[in-house]
Amino acid sequence: MQSRRHRSRAVVALATAALLCGGALTACDAQGDNSPASGGPPAHGKPSPRPTPVWDTSPRSLAAVGDSITRGFDACSVLSDCPEVSWATGTDAEVDSLATRLLGKARAGSHSWNHAKTGARMADLTGQIEQAATERPELVTVMTGANDACRPSAASMTSVSQFRADFQEAMRTLRRELPKAQVYVSSVPDLKRLWSQGRTNPLGKQVWKLGICASMLADPDDLDTAATQRRAAVRERVVAYNDVLEDVCDKDRRCRYDGGAVFDYRFDGDQLSHWDWFHPSKNGQSRLAEIAYRQVTSRKPAV
Repeated sequence: MQSRRHRSRAVVALATAALLCGGALTACDAQGDNSPASGGPPAHGKPSPRPTPVWDTSPRSLAAVGDSITRGFDACSVLSDCPEVSWATGTDAEVDSLATRLLGKARAGSHSWNHAKTGARMADLTGQIEQAATERPELVTVMTGANDACRPSAASMTSVSQFRADFQEAMRTLRRELPKAQVYVSSVPDLKRLWSQGRTNPLGKQVWKLGICASMLADPDDLDTAATQRRAAVRERVVAYNDVLEDVCDKDRRCRYDGGAVFDYRFDGDQLSHWDWFHPSKNGQSRLAEIAYRQVTSRKPAV
């Protein structure tokens, strides 16, 4: 009898619930409360706001750090910097620098700064970042590493472990000084491809004799085994540097690596300096600006 009474009460309760729900099975949830049906909008309250994206595709100020490429070296005259054609912060209309594309010509003049130094290596990056931090930029562009491979000999190239330690130190400094700044990191160019393009130009090879990137460019017409192995070792070191740049950058949520875009770019005679046939020309600087702008304004990072 006790069991029958219990079952009767259960039947009555279920019938009452069915009447209250109007016979519509989805009007009440499985828990018997007043929560909305699965997948439907909330019954009360405002929709949750969308989270703010970590990467801002339209930063309002920019500081550049790096080496001779960012200084526009040999783009205007032999063995001289030409920062007005810099891919990052230049003012030349033909280049249409990253700063101009992002900020507009007027604002770029007052809200972009170039702290790169010709000849700089990764070990110098921390000092450049400390200088850049005084302007409180929203975006910092980094293009360095070529001079770590461009040494008097292949044996004197910066080790991969030291390169990593130097880059990590620079990023720690940046985060301490500029915790919310975004960082765009360019890959190191393919130095071997630059050698293969420039070695066909007599003027370029004369300038190379002055000591430009001897580890790759020395004896440019020598194709024996030792020279071939030397150039291959320099290229392998550049590839390893780029792996470091990608790995360290990936660990920082506000850092974006270019996915190897600069390394993969096939610079030709039009994009190389007609003084040394190794550094980017004004045309080459413009191509670098295009690559950077595409990377910075993309909603998703390169893969």
